[in-house]
Amino acid sequence: MLFYTVMKPVVRLGLRVFFRRLEVRHRARLRLPGPLMLCGNHPNTLMDPLVTAVQRHEPIAFLAKSTFFKNPILGAIMRSGNCIPIYRRQDAVGGPDATSARQLAASNEASFGRCYDYLERGGTVMIFPEGTSVSERRLRPLKTGAARIALGTEARHDFKLGLKLVCVGTNYFDPTRFRSDVLLNVAPPIVVADYAARYRENPEAAADELTEEIRRRLTRRLVISRAAEDDALAQQVERTFGDHLNPDDDPSTLYDNFELSRTLLDAVAWFEQHDAGRLAALRGALTTYLAELQHHKVDDEALDQTRRPSTGLPDYLSLILGFPVWLYGLLTNYIPYKIPSQVARRATKETEFIAAIMLGVGMITFPLAYAVEAAAVQHFLTHDWRLTLLFVLSLPLAGFYALGYWQTLSARLRRLRVRQLPLAVRAGLRARRAAVLGMLDEARAEYLSRML
Repeated sequence: MLFYTVMKPVVRLGLRVFFRRLEVRHRARLRLPGPLMLCGNHPNTLMDPLVTAVQRHEPIAFLAKSTFFKNPILGAIMRSGNCIPIYRRQDAVGGPDATSARQLAASNEASFGRCYDYLERGGTVMIFPEGTSVSERRLRPLKTGAARIALGTEARHDFKLGLKLVCVGTNYFDPTRFRSDVLLNVAPPIVVADYAARYRENPEAAADELTEEIRRRLTRRLVISRAAEDDALAQQVERTFGDHLNPDDDPSTLYDNFELSRTLLDAVAWFEQHDAGRLAALRGALTTYLAELQHHKVDDEALDQTRRPSTGLPDYLSLILGFPVWLYGLLTNYIPYKIPSQVARRATKETEFIAAIMLGVGMITFPLAYAVEAAAVQHFLTHDWRLTLLFVLSLPLAGFYALGYWQTLSARLRRLRVRQLPLAVRAGLRARRAAVLGMLDEARAEYLSRML
Protein backbone atom coordinates (compact mmCIF):
# COMPACT_ATOMS: atom_id res chain seq x y z
CA MET A 1 0.00 0.00 0.00
CA LEU A 2 2.93 2.35 0.71
CA PHE A 3 4.25 1.79 -2.82
CA TYR A 4 0.78 2.58 -4.23
CA THR A 5 0.55 5.79 -2.18
CA VAL A 6 4.03 6.95 -3.16
CA MET A 7 3.69 6.12 -6.85
CA LYS A 8 0.20 7.54 -7.40
CA PRO A 9 1.26 11.22 -7.67
CA VAL A 10 4.21 10.18 -9.85
CA VAL A 11 1.89 8.27 -12.20
CA ARG A 12 -0.58 11.16 -12.21
CA LEU A 13 2.20 13.51 -13.33
CA GLY A 14 3.35 10.98 -15.93
CA LEU A 15 -0.16 10.70 -17.37
CA ARG A 16 -0.55 14.49 -17.49
CA VAL A 17 2.60 14.64 -19.57
CA PHE A 18 1.86 11.60 -21.74
CA PHE A 19 -1.69 12.56 -22.70
CA ARG A 20 -2.58 15.89 -24.22
CA ARG A 21 -5.99 15.58 -22.59
CA LEU A 22 -7.44 13.04 -20.18
CA GLU A 23 -11.12 13.89 -19.82
CA VAL A 24 -13.55 12.23 -17.42
CA ARG A 25 -17.26 12.45 -18.15
CA HIS A 26 -19.29 12.22 -14.91
CA ARG A 27 -16.20 12.19 -12.70
CA ALA A 28 -18.34 12.20 -9.51
CA ARG A 29 -19.46 8.63 -10.27
CA LEU A 30 -15.84 7.49 -9.92
CA ARG A 31 -15.64 9.09 -6.50
CA LEU A 32 -18.64 7.48 -4.87
CA PRO A 33 -17.96 6.17 -1.37
CA GLY A 34 -17.14 2.47 -1.07
CA PRO A 35 -17.74 -0.36 -1.19
CA LEU A 36 -17.40 0.11 -4.93
CA MET A 37 -16.59 -2.12 -7.87
CA LEU A 38 -15.36 -0.61 -11.14
CA CYS A 39 -15.74 -2.54 -14.41
CA GLY A 40 -14.01 -1.33 -17.56
CA ASN A 41 -13.11 -2.32 -21.09
CA HIS A 42 -9.49 -3.29 -21.64
CA PRO A 43 -7.88 -1.96 -24.85
CA ASN A 44 -4.55 -0.78 -23.45
CA THR A 45 -3.24 -3.26 -20.83
CA LEU A 46 -1.51 -1.53 -17.92
CA MET A 47 -2.57 1.95 -19.03
CA ASP A 48 -6.28 1.25 -18.42
CA PRO A 49 -6.10 0.83 -14.64
CA LEU A 50 -3.73 3.80 -14.31
CA VAL A 51 -5.98 6.34 -16.04
CA THR A 52 -8.84 5.29 -13.74
CA ALA A 53 -6.87 4.99 -10.50
CA VAL A 54 -5.62 8.58 -10.58
CA GLN A 55 -9.22 9.82 -10.69
CA ARG A 56 -10.15 8.32 -7.32
CA HIS A 57 -8.80 9.59 -3.99
CA GLU A 58 -9.01 6.19 -2.26
CA PRO A 59 -6.74 3.31 -3.34
CA ILE A 60 -8.06 0.72 -5.77
CA ALA A 61 -7.33 -3.00 -5.84
CA PHE A 62 -6.98 -4.34 -9.39
CA LEU A 63 -7.59 -7.85 -10.65
CA ALA A 64 -4.84 -8.73 -13.14
CA LYS A 65 -4.04 -11.90 -15.04
CA SER A 66 -1.73 -14.24 -13.16
CA THR A 67 0.92 -14.29 -15.91
CA PHE A 68 1.98 -10.78 -14.88
CA PHE A 69 2.99 -12.19 -11.48
CA LYS A 70 5.29 -14.91 -12.83
CA ASN A 71 8.16 -12.52 -13.45
CA PRO A 72 9.74 -11.84 -10.03
CA ILE A 73 10.33 -8.13 -10.64
CA LEU A 74 7.03 -7.40 -12.37
CA GLY A 75 5.20 -9.57 -9.86
CA ALA A 76 6.66 -7.61 -6.95
CA ILE A 77 5.62 -4.34 -8.61
CA MET A 78 2.11 -5.66 -9.26
CA ARG A 79 1.62 -6.81 -5.66
CA SER A 80 3.02 -3.54 -4.31
CA GLY A 81 0.63 -1.74 -6.64
CA ASN A 82 -2.39 -3.35 -4.98
CA CYS A 83 -3.01 -5.99 -7.66
CA ILE A 84 -4.73 -9.34 -7.12
CA PRO A 85 -3.95 -12.23 -9.53
CA ILE A 86 -6.77 -13.86 -11.45
CA TYR A 87 -6.10 -17.24 -13.03
CA ARG A 88 -7.38 -17.94 -16.55
CA ARG A 89 -7.82 -21.41 -18.01
CA GLN A 90 -5.65 -20.59 -21.05
CA ASP A 91 -2.75 -19.65 -18.76
CA ALA A 92 -2.64 -23.03 -17.01
CA VAL A 93 0.71 -24.81 -17.22
CA GLY A 94 0.35 -28.16 -18.94
CA GLY A 95 -3.01 -27.37 -20.53
CA PRO A 96 -6.57 -27.12 -19.22
CA ASP A 97 -6.87 -30.69 -17.86
CA ALA A 98 -9.00 -31.62 -14.86
CA THR A 99 -6.18 -31.16 -12.35
CA SER A 100 -5.31 -27.74 -13.75
CA ALA A 101 -8.97 -26.76 -13.71
CA ARG A 102 -9.25 -27.64 -10.02
CA GLN A 103 -6.05 -25.75 -9.23
CA LEU A 104 -7.29 -22.71 -11.14
CA ALA A 105 -10.62 -22.84 -9.35
CA ALA A 106 -8.91 -23.01 -5.95
CA SER A 107 -6.55 -20.14 -6.82
CA ASN A 108 -9.40 -17.99 -8.07
CA GLU A 109 -11.46 -18.70 -4.97
CA ALA A 110 -8.58 -17.35 -2.92
CA SER A 111 -8.42 -14.25 -5.13
CA PHE A 112 -12.20 -13.82 -4.89
CA GLY A 113 -11.87 -14.07 -1.11
CA ARG A 114 -9.41 -11.20 -1.11
CA CYS A 115 -11.90 -9.16 -3.15
CA TYR A 116 -14.68 -9.99 -0.70
CA ASP A 117 -12.52 -8.83 2.21
CA TYR A 118 -11.49 -5.66 0.42
CA LEU A 119 -15.07 -4.71 -0.49
CA GLU A 120 -16.43 -5.60 2.94
CA ARG A 121 -14.01 -3.06 4.42
CA GLY A 122 -15.49 -0.38 2.16
CA GLY A 123 -12.72 -0.55 -0.44
CA THR A 124 -12.74 -0.29 -4.22
CA VAL A 125 -11.97 -3.13 -6.64
CA MET A 126 -11.50 -2.76 -10.39
CA ILE A 127 -11.89 -5.62 -12.82
CA PHE A 128 -11.82 -5.91 -16.61
CA PRO A 129 -14.52 -8.49 -17.46
CA GLU A 130 -13.24 -9.09 -21.01
CA GLY A 131 -10.40 -11.05 -19.43
CA THR A 132 -7.88 -9.97 -22.05
CA SER A 133 -6.53 -6.79 -23.61
CA VAL A 134 -6.79 -6.15 -27.37
CA SER A 135 -6.29 -2.72 -28.90
CA GLU A 136 -9.14 -2.92 -31.42
CA ARG A 137 -12.14 -0.71 -30.71
CA ARG A 138 -14.37 -3.60 -29.72
CA LEU A 139 -15.96 -5.03 -26.61
CA ARG A 140 -15.24 -8.74 -26.42
CA PRO A 141 -17.57 -11.19 -24.63
CA LEU A 142 -17.55 -10.56 -20.90
CA LYS A 143 -16.65 -13.13 -18.28
CA THR A 144 -19.02 -13.43 -15.31
CA GLY A 145 -16.29 -13.04 -12.68
CA ALA A 146 -17.08 -9.40 -11.88
CA ALA A 147 -20.76 -10.16 -11.40
CA ARG A 148 -20.03 -13.23 -9.27
CA ILE A 149 -17.67 -11.28 -7.01
CA ALA A 150 -20.18 -8.44 -6.61
CA LEU A 151 -23.11 -10.76 -5.91
CA GLY A 152 -21.05 -13.03 -3.66
CA THR A 153 -19.90 -10.08 -1.56
CA GLU A 154 -23.44 -8.82 -1.08
CA ALA A 155 -24.78 -12.31 -0.39
CA ARG A 156 -22.37 -12.66 2.54
CA HIS A 157 -24.14 -9.66 4.10
CA ASP A 158 -27.70 -10.57 3.09
CA PHE A 159 -27.56 -7.87 0.39
CA LYS A 160 -27.31 -5.05 2.95
CA LEU A 161 -23.69 -4.04 2.34
CA GLY A 162 -24.53 -1.25 -0.12
CA LEU A 163 -22.10 -2.31 -2.85
CA LYS A 164 -22.33 -0.34 -6.08
CA LEU A 165 -20.88 -1.29 -9.46
CA VAL A 166 -19.78 1.45 -11.88
CA CYS A 167 -18.92 0.80 -15.54
CA VAL A 168 -16.08 2.86 -17.03
CA GLY A 169 -15.77 3.15 -20.81
CA THR A 170 -12.16 4.04 -21.73
CA ASN A 171 -11.85 5.56 -25.22
CA TYR A 172 -8.35 6.22 -26.62
CA PHE A 173 -8.25 8.39 -29.73
CA ASP A 174 -4.72 7.31 -30.71
CA PRO A 175 -3.53 4.78 -28.11
CA THR A 176 0.13 4.49 -29.15
CA ARG A 177 0.93 8.17 -29.75
CA PHE A 178 2.48 10.55 -27.23
CA ARG A 179 0.28 13.59 -26.48
CA SER A 180 -2.93 11.95 -27.70
CA ASP A 181 -6.36 12.09 -26.01
CA VAL A 182 -8.39 9.72 -23.85
CA LEU A 183 -11.99 9.97 -22.65
CA LEU A 184 -13.30 8.10 -19.61
CA ASN A 185 -17.05 7.79 -20.06
CA VAL A 186 -18.54 6.75 -16.71
CA ALA A 187 -21.96 5.11 -16.39
CA PRO A 188 -24.46 5.54 -13.52
CA PRO A 189 -23.90 3.07 -10.67
CA ILE A 190 -25.62 -0.31 -10.51
CA VAL A 191 -26.97 -1.17 -7.06
CA VAL A 192 -25.97 -4.81 -6.65
CA ALA A 193 -28.67 -5.40 -4.01
CA ASP A 194 -31.27 -4.97 -6.76
CA TYR A 195 -30.33 -8.49 -7.88
CA ALA A 196 -30.97 -10.06 -4.48
CA ALA A 197 -34.23 -11.81 -5.35
CA ARG A 198 -32.84 -13.22 -8.58
CA TYR A 199 -29.67 -14.39 -6.80
CA ARG A 200 -31.63 -16.24 -4.13
CA GLU A 201 -33.65 -17.92 -6.86
CA ASN A 202 -30.74 -18.77 -9.19
CA PRO A 203 -27.21 -17.44 -8.52
CA GLU A 204 -25.89 -18.32 -11.98
CA ALA A 205 -28.80 -16.61 -13.73
CA ALA A 206 -28.32 -13.53 -11.56
CA ALA A 207 -24.63 -13.40 -12.50
CA ASP A 208 -25.55 -13.70 -16.19
CA GLU A 209 -28.11 -10.91 -15.92
CA LEU A 210 -25.71 -8.59 -14.09
CA THR A 211 -22.99 -9.34 -16.64
CA GLU A 212 -25.40 -8.48 -19.45
CA GLU A 213 -26.24 -5.18 -17.76
CA ILE A 214 -22.50 -4.42 -17.48
CA ARG A 215 -22.15 -5.15 -21.20
CA ARG A 216 -25.05 -2.84 -22.09
CA ARG A 217 -23.68 0.04 -20.03
CA LEU A 218 -20.17 -0.31 -21.41
CA THR A 219 -21.45 -0.56 -24.99
CA ARG A 220 -23.30 2.75 -24.67
CA ARG A 221 -20.11 4.47 -23.50
CA LEU A 222 -17.60 3.13 -26.01
CA VAL A 223 -16.67 3.57 -29.64
CA ILE A 224 -17.18 0.04 -30.95
CA SER A 225 -16.29 -1.13 -34.45
CA ARG A 226 -17.82 -4.19 -36.06
CA ALA A 227 -14.93 -5.03 -38.38
CA ALA A 228 -11.33 -3.90 -38.82
CA GLU A 229 -11.94 -2.52 -42.32
CA ASP A 230 -14.94 -0.51 -41.10
CA ASP A 231 -12.87 0.93 -38.26
CA ALA A 232 -10.02 1.81 -40.63
CA LEU A 233 -12.40 3.68 -42.94
CA ALA A 234 -14.10 5.54 -40.09
CA GLN A 235 -10.75 6.61 -38.62
CA GLN A 236 -9.47 7.75 -42.01
CA VAL A 237 -12.57 9.90 -42.51
CA GLU A 238 -12.46 11.28 -38.98
CA ARG A 239 -8.76 12.16 -38.99
CA THR A 240 -8.86 13.69 -42.47
CA PHE A 241 -12.24 15.42 -42.55
CA GLY A 242 -13.33 15.52 -38.90
CA ASP A 243 -13.45 19.32 -38.80
CA HIS A 244 -15.56 19.37 -41.96
CA LEU A 245 -18.04 16.82 -40.63
CA ASN A 246 -18.20 18.40 -37.18
CA PRO A 247 -17.78 22.17 -37.72
CA ASP A 248 -19.48 22.98 -34.39
CA ASP A 249 -17.04 20.87 -32.39
CA ASP A 250 -16.70 22.14 -28.83
CA PRO A 251 -12.94 22.42 -28.17
CA SER A 252 -13.52 22.23 -24.41
CA THR A 253 -14.62 18.57 -24.51
CA LEU A 254 -13.70 15.29 -26.19
CA TYR A 255 -17.29 14.10 -26.11
CA ASP A 256 -18.02 15.63 -29.54
CA ASN A 257 -15.18 13.55 -31.00
CA PHE A 258 -16.58 10.47 -29.26
CA GLU A 259 -20.04 11.09 -30.75
CA LEU A 260 -18.56 11.64 -34.22
CA SER A 261 -16.64 8.36 -34.01
CA ARG A 262 -19.77 6.44 -33.01
CA THR A 263 -21.84 8.11 -35.73
CA LEU A 264 -19.28 7.33 -38.42
CA LEU A 265 -19.15 3.66 -37.46
CA ASP A 266 -22.95 3.45 -37.33
CA ALA A 267 -23.13 5.12 -40.76
CA VAL A 268 -20.58 2.71 -42.25
CA ALA A 269 -22.58 -0.26 -40.95
CA TRP A 270 -25.81 1.23 -42.34
CA PHE A 271 -24.35 1.80 -45.81
CA GLU A 272 -22.88 -1.71 -45.87
CA GLN A 273 -26.40 -3.02 -45.47
CA HIS A 274 -28.37 -0.53 -47.57
CA ASP A 275 -26.01 0.99 -50.15
CA ALA A 276 -22.80 -1.01 -50.38
CA GLY A 277 -21.96 0.45 -53.79
CA ARG A 278 -21.84 4.01 -52.47
CA LEU A 279 -19.64 2.88 -49.56
CA ALA A 280 -17.23 1.05 -51.88
CA ALA A 281 -16.97 4.12 -54.11
CA LEU A 282 -16.23 6.35 -51.12
CA ARG A 283 -13.66 3.92 -49.77
CA GLY A 284 -11.89 3.77 -53.12
CA ALA A 285 -11.90 7.55 -53.66
CA LEU A 286 -10.60 8.21 -50.14
CA THR A 287 -7.88 5.55 -50.42
CA THR A 288 -6.68 7.01 -53.71
CA TYR A 289 -6.69 10.57 -52.33
CA LEU A 290 -4.75 9.64 -49.18
CA ALA A 291 -2.24 7.61 -51.21
CA GLU A 292 -1.57 10.61 -53.46
CA LEU A 293 -1.11 12.88 -50.45
CA GLN A 294 1.39 10.42 -49.01
CA HIS A 295 3.19 10.17 -52.35
CA HIS A 296 3.68 13.93 -52.45
CA LYS A 297 4.51 14.08 -48.71
CA VAL A 298 1.73 16.49 -47.83
CA ASP A 299 -1.48 16.18 -45.85
CA ASP A 300 -5.09 17.31 -46.21
CA GLU A 301 -4.65 20.21 -43.81
CA ALA A 302 -1.83 21.62 -45.94
CA LEU A 303 -3.97 21.31 -49.07
CA ASP A 304 -7.10 22.83 -47.51
CA GLN A 305 -7.20 26.46 -48.59
CA THR A 306 -9.87 27.33 -46.01
CA ARG A 307 -7.51 26.57 -43.07
CA ARG A 308 -4.52 28.72 -43.94
CA PRO A 309 -2.79 30.16 -40.88
CA SER A 310 -1.80 33.78 -40.57
CA THR A 311 1.10 34.73 -42.82
CA GLY A 312 1.75 38.17 -41.37
CA LEU A 313 5.07 39.43 -40.11
CA PRO A 314 4.25 38.85 -36.40
CA ASP A 315 3.54 35.18 -37.13
CA TYR A 316 6.84 34.63 -38.95
CA LEU A 317 8.62 36.73 -36.36
CA SER A 318 7.42 34.40 -33.60
CA LEU A 319 8.92 31.43 -35.47
CA ILE A 320 12.21 33.26 -35.90
CA LEU A 321 12.40 34.47 -32.31
CA GLY A 322 11.26 31.10 -31.01
CA PHE A 323 13.97 29.18 -32.86
CA PRO A 324 16.60 29.47 -30.06
CA VAL A 325 14.06 28.25 -27.47
CA TRP A 326 13.13 25.34 -29.76
CA LEU A 327 16.79 24.45 -30.19
CA TYR A 328 17.34 24.61 -26.42
CA GLY A 329 14.31 22.38 -25.79
CA LEU A 330 15.41 19.97 -28.50
CA LEU A 331 18.96 19.59 -27.18
CA THR A 332 17.88 19.09 -23.57
CA ASN A 333 14.86 16.81 -24.19
CA TYR A 334 15.45 14.88 -27.41
CA ILE A 335 17.22 11.83 -25.98
CA PRO A 336 14.77 11.13 -23.10
CA TYR A 337 11.92 11.85 -25.54
CA LYS A 338 13.07 9.38 -28.19
CA ILE A 339 14.19 6.50 -25.97
CA PRO A 340 10.69 5.46 -24.72
CA SER A 341 9.24 5.04 -28.21
CA GLN A 342 12.33 3.17 -29.42
CA VAL A 343 12.24 0.81 -26.44
CA ALA A 344 8.49 0.21 -26.84
CA ARG A 345 8.73 -0.54 -30.57
CA ARG A 346 11.57 -2.99 -30.04
CA ALA A 347 10.11 -4.60 -26.93
CA THR A 348 6.77 -5.59 -28.43
CA LYS A 349 4.74 -5.78 -31.61
CA GLU A 350 1.48 -5.80 -29.66
CA THR A 351 -0.14 -2.38 -29.93
CA GLU A 352 -1.90 -2.61 -26.58
CA PHE A 353 1.43 -2.70 -24.70
CA ILE A 354 3.19 0.20 -26.42
CA ALA A 355 1.68 3.12 -24.48
CA ALA A 356 2.30 1.51 -21.09
CA ILE A 357 5.93 0.78 -21.97
CA MET A 358 6.44 4.32 -23.27
CA LEU A 359 4.96 5.77 -20.09
CA GLY A 360 7.05 3.55 -17.82
CA VAL A 361 10.31 4.15 -19.69
CA GLY A 362 9.62 7.88 -19.95
CA MET A 363 9.12 8.11 -16.19
CA ILE A 364 12.73 6.87 -15.91
CA THR A 365 14.45 8.58 -18.84
CA PHE A 366 13.25 12.14 -18.21
CA PRO A 367 14.15 12.35 -14.49
CA LEU A 368 17.47 10.60 -15.17
CA ALA A 369 18.34 12.89 -18.09
CA TYR A 370 17.35 15.98 -16.14
CA ALA A 371 19.47 14.84 -13.18
CA VAL A 372 22.53 14.28 -15.40
CA GLU A 373 22.06 17.64 -17.13
CA ALA A 374 21.58 19.43 -13.80
CA ALA A 375 24.72 17.86 -12.38
CA ALA A 376 26.70 18.89 -15.45
CA VAL A 377 25.40 22.46 -15.32
CA GLN A 378 26.11 22.72 -11.60
CA HIS A 379 29.61 21.34 -11.95
CA PHE A 380 30.78 23.08 -15.12
CA LEU A 381 28.73 26.28 -15.34
CA THR A 382 26.76 27.74 -12.44
CA HIS A 383 28.30 26.44 -9.19
CA ASP A 384 25.08 27.84 -7.66
CA TRP A 385 22.19 25.55 -6.71
CA ARG A 386 19.66 28.35 -7.26
CA LEU A 387 20.69 28.86 -10.87
CA THR A 388 20.78 25.11 -11.37
CA LEU A 389 17.25 24.84 -9.98
CA LEU A 390 16.06 27.47 -12.49
CA PHE A 391 17.74 25.44 -15.23
CA VAL A 392 15.91 22.26 -14.13
CA LEU A 393 12.58 24.10 -14.04
CA SER A 394 13.17 25.34 -17.58
CA LEU A 395 13.70 21.85 -19.02
CA PRO A 396 10.09 20.56 -19.20
CA LEU A 397 8.82 24.00 -20.26
CA ALA A 398 11.36 24.13 -23.08
CA GLY A 399 10.48 20.56 -24.04
CA PHE A 400 6.78 21.30 -24.43
CA TYR A 401 7.58 24.49 -26.32
CA ALA A 402 9.87 22.59 -28.68
CA LEU A 403 7.16 20.02 -29.38
CA GLY A 404 4.57 22.70 -30.18
CA TYR A 405 7.06 24.74 -32.21
CA TRP A 406 7.99 21.71 -34.31
CA GLN A 407 4.33 20.88 -34.97
CA THR A 408 3.71 24.45 -36.14
CA LEU A 409 6.86 24.52 -38.25
CA SER A 410 6.06 21.12 -39.77
CA ALA A 411 2.60 22.30 -40.78
CA ARG A 412 4.14 25.34 -42.48
CA LEU A 413 6.71 23.19 -44.26
CA ARG A 414 3.96 20.94 -45.60
CA ARG A 415 2.09 24.00 -46.88
CA LEU A 416 5.29 25.20 -48.53
CA ARG A 417 5.65 21.79 -50.14
CA VAL A 418 2.11 22.11 -51.51
CA ARG A 419 2.95 25.47 -53.08
CA GLN A 420 6.03 23.94 -54.67
CA LEU A 421 4.04 21.21 -56.40
CA PRO A 422 3.33 21.68 -60.11
CA LEU A 423 0.10 23.53 -60.72
CA ALA A 424 -1.48 20.53 -62.43
CA VAL A 425 -0.67 18.27 -59.46
CA ARG A 426 -2.17 20.75 -56.99
CA ALA A 427 -5.28 21.07 -59.12
CA GLY A 428 -5.62 17.31 -59.35
CA LEU A 429 -5.26 16.84 -55.59
CA ARG A 430 -7.81 19.53 -54.86
CA ALA A 431 -10.20 18.05 -57.38
CA ARG A 432 -9.91 14.65 -55.69
CA ARG A 433 -10.41 16.31 -52.31
CA ALA A 434 -13.53 18.10 -53.52
CA ALA A 435 -14.87 14.84 -54.96
CA VAL A 436 -14.36 12.99 -51.66
CA LEU A 437 -15.98 15.82 -49.69
CA GLY A 438 -18.92 15.81 -52.09
CA MET A 439 -19.39 12.08 -51.63
CA LEU A 440 -19.18 12.49 -47.84
CA ASP A 441 -21.74 15.31 -47.82
CA GLU A 442 -24.14 13.31 -49.98
CA ALA A 443 -23.72 10.23 -47.81
CA ARG A 444 -24.22 12.25 -44.63
CA ALA A 445 -27.42 13.81 -45.98
CA GLU A 446 -28.73 10.41 -47.03
CA TYR A 447 -27.89 8.79 -43.71
CA LEU A 448 -29.38 11.58 -41.60
CA SER A 449 -32.57 11.64 -43.66
CA ARG A 450 -33.04 7.90 -43.06
CA MET A 451 -32.30 8.21 -39.34
CA LEU A 452 -34.88 10.97 -38.73
